[in-house]
Amino acid sequence: MKKQYLPLAIAVLVFNAAVLVSFTNKSTTTTRVIKNPPYAKAQIEKGKYLVEIMGCADCHAPKTMTPQGPVPDPVLGLSGHPANVPMGNVAKDALNNWVLFHPMNTIAVGPWGASFSANLTPDATGIGSWSEEQFIIAMTEGKSKGIRTARPLLPPMPWPNYVHMKKEDLVAVFAYLKSCKPVENSVPQFITPDKL
Repeated sequence: MKKQYLPLAIAVLVFNAAVLVSFTNKSTTTTRVIKNPPYAKAQIEKGKYLVEIMGCADCHAPKTMTPQGPVPDPVLGLSGHPANVPMGNVAKDALNNWVLFHPMNTIAVGPWGASFSANLTPDATGIGSWSEEQFIIAMTEGKSKGIRTARPLLPPMPWPNYVHMKKEDLVAVFAYLKSCKPVENSVPQFITPDKL
């Protein structure tokens, strides 16, 4: 090879290597597939039982009004606060003296600001992309989306009650939630007190 073509050949090799590295990095960082183990019918049934006795629908299920008061809407399942339902106005002086709940019990307002109950269905707007490990972190460490570097879960989520829950029970709850009907619902982000 002539000396005059050597710089061009090196430049082409460097460019091709950079493209290959760039392509490889993009494909590994953007395609994150969560593989959860298959769950047995007994695990799912146990999870359903636990979700019901733990009262998850009290906050995570949108409600319909009946003569006996609000009850979970079976069509919306555990999809959290409906994105299309506005919060309404909150008196500023109530923030330090009260904890207020929306009539659906899917919004809580207090000294921390306003928190909205999360979508627990296996839709992409809920826990659809969550791993079992993320769910356990959220439930036992109180971290948003089960990410240890994320913000803490806000009241009234009673995650401290689940710190000592057996792993097999947490897995059963997760198995049940993953088996539910997916409901598309992008729950609003929490609102800090200064923004209310």
